Amino acid sequence: MDNDSAEHRSLLRRIARRAMTARGLEPDFPPAVLSEVDRIDRAPLPASGARDLRGLLWASIDNDDSRDLDQLSVCEALPDGTVRVLVAIADVDGLVSPGSAVDGHAGRNTTSVYTPAEIFPMLPEKLSTGLTSLNADEDREAIVIDMQVDREGMLRGSEIYQAIVHNHAKLAYDAAAAWLEGHGPMPAAIAAVPGMDDQIRTQDAVAQQFEAIRRRAGALTFETIEAQPVFDGNAIRDLQPQQKNRARELIENLMIAANGVSARFLETRGRSSIRRVVRSPQRWERIVDLARQSGEHLPAEPDSHALEVFLQRRRAADPIRFPDLSLAIIKLLGAGEYVLEQPGEDAPGHFGLAVQDYTHSTAPNRRYPDLLTQRLIKAALAGAPAPYTDPELETLALHCTRKEDDANKVERLARKAAAALMLESRIGDRFDAIVTGASEKGTWVRIFHPPIEGRLVAGFHGADVGDRLQVKLVRTEPERGFIDFVRA
Repeated sequence: MDNDSAEHRSLLRRIARRAMTARGLEPDFPPAVLSEVDRIDRAPLPASGARDLRGLLWASIDNDDSRDLDQLSVCEALPDGTVRVLVAIADVDGLVSPGSAVDGHAGRNTTSVYTPAEIFPMLPEKLSTGLTSLNADEDREAIVIDMQVDREGMLRGSEIYQAIVHNHAKLAYDAAAAWLEGHGPMPAAIAAVPGMDDQIRTQDAVAQQFEAIRRRAGALTFETIEAQPVFDGNAIRDLQPQQKNRARELIENLMIAANGVSARFLETRGRSSIRRVVRSPQRWERIVDLARQSGEHLPAEPDSHALEVFLQRRRAADPIRFPDLSLAIIKLLGAGEYVLEQPGEDAPGHFGLAVQDYTHSTAPNRRYPDLLTQRLIKAALAGAPAPYTDPELETLALHCTRKEDDANKVERLARKAAAALMLESRIGDRFDAIVTGASEKGTWVRIFHPPIEGRLVAGFHGADVGDRLQVKLVRTEPERGFIDFVRA
């Protein structure tokens, strides 16, 4: 290992910290936050009237290295063929109160920031991976979203309440998915708990029903390749694609359903909320052009159902290139945002998920909007006044959208810096690529092997999102995340 490669991790840390500071994010917790957390010595106490659900076979499924566990899930088959699906959300508000120093820091950053060499948690680890995490073999206070699902996967009823829960099995996505998909052994954490195997399989079946219903409504099927740096000590040795699998889909589908219940819960109680929306795409005409290039037809006006049919056909016809098409369309759809919704109003909904009522409520250790929603729900449960006025919620929604964008840019820069380090020795090489962005700010391409994005600095005239071309690598500058190509 040479000296330069031995410094990859420390270089990436410096880049991430500098980028966070430049965008008004705090990479470190202020002394007042640390002092406040030092005085906390217990997990949240059970609320008066909280239900005792510790006997249910709760389990968490997350990344292999995740320690900030926001949610657990469990299900119960009923005699009439319906299934109760319960999602427990960590009671972060129980220890992080509005106006506290910890809340102030969380409200400034609004999200945990994940970079290759270092994670910058929204909450101090004593809380996020300890006292407010739904850790294995621990009793915890939680907000429970209880859903009744019929044989066809339709939601027939729901309620939200506070409860005490117990995580009986901490599972990891990849191992659980390999088992569910039939090409891996049963994870030891499942085998150790009698009945947990049937429990996870039932959750998976319900999650697949949820997804099928959303697909019929026009939810979009994407498959992208997100490359994660692999370290050998402190040196980057590879970029490993992270792809969707059955366990990730299980959690994603249960959380989408739970977030919908949370939004409707506040609406039916006459409470304002912060909704997560993805508006109809402004660059729909370019999506139509991409379909036309593949011999397909899309209507002139945005239509998520028609787009999903097109995506499914392309996935079947060209599975190798489908991730590239997915990436191009995701870029054209535009980013999500947080907005205030008052009772009786109709928010734009989430175009990509094909749902009208949607909020973020299931990750309060990692996202500030989820913590805000948790406080709104707890106030509604208690019959207390909302902790925020509508003008305050509107300001918070805009702030969370902006800081999420800042955090995303920091994460992209850190990933590009890691990719630039990987490509330093390949200046002059040629690669097949796809155009992933085209605007006045520049044209961007992603090469296929390894899957890395960079800027097209020459030969970009006439290139648009979705075009395929060949490029040559001409420069890398890890400190600035620069990877420059020219059209070959």
